[in-house]
Amino acid sequence: MEKTYKLMKTSGGAGIAIGIIMIVVGVTTGIISIINGARLLIGKNNIEF
Repeated sequence: MEKTYKLMKTSGGAGIAIGIIMIVVGVTTGIISIINGARLLIGKNNIEF
C-alpha cells in the first residue's frame, strides 16, 4: 500500500512540474508574439507594394 502512495506522489509531482513548464513556455511564446507583432506594426509604413 505504501508503494502505491509513493508512486502517486511521484506522478502528482511530475504532473505539477510539467504543468508549470507548459505555463512558462506559453507565456514566453505569447510575449514573443506580441513583440513581433508590435515590430510589424511599427514597420508597416516602410512596406511598398
